[in-house]
Amino acid sequence: MLDKNGIAKRIAQELEDGMYVNLGIGIPTLVANFIPKGMTITLQSENGILGTGPYPKDSDVDADLINAGKETVTVLPGASFFDSFESFGMIRAGKVDLTVLGAMEVSETGDIANWKIPGKMVKGMGGAMDLVASAKNIIVAMQHTNPKGESKLLPKCTLPLTGVKCVKRIVTELAVLEITPEGFKLLERAPGVSVDEIKAKTAGKLIVEGDVLEMKI
Repeated sequence: MLDKNGIAKRIAQELEDGMYVNLGIGIPTLVANFIPKGMTITLQSENGILGTGPYPKDSDVDADLINAGKETVTVLPGASFFDSFESFGMIRAGKVDLTVLGAMEVSETGDIANWKIPGKMVKGMGGAMDLVASAKNIIVAMQHTNPKGESKLLPKCTLPLTGVKCVKRIVTELAVLEITPEGFKLLERAPGVSVDEIKAKTAGKLIVEGDVLEMKI
């Protein structure tokens, strides 16, 4: 199965030249480290950066350059800075081609819950609700199961929803799945992972058609 970097590396294969992409907090931010050479991708961070680069080396850390998750980042030549008003104007106007988000749960119909666990303190929903309502494409980067070993791919989300019927594709440490009208369609399996293991760890309806290819990482 994949580690967090492996998930991010696989998601980077979904990028297309010229895209404007927003990376959510957690695993999604790692995608910045795996953008294919020769491809022009403009990363937007909702705290006010257009042109975010990969994570900095220790010698290049600038405490004034942070992403929405308060992690230090780099910026690429031509990057720009702006306030949250302008940042969310870009998002709400549909200027973001792809957003990659983490999730606590995803339903077989493409609903996502990623901002609150009842009874636990949270700082707020961040930009997730704006992103899922406005981005042209949404990919979820997440672990297949929670710390208790319970599936996070469900018939119906049990946590407060962030968005309804908005997720297009999911990449976990076990598999790549697509949301279809019939349920989760299994597209690829991680190296060394069997279809049976994916079935056992997917609570929602799983569609398996023919031989499932192994991911190329």
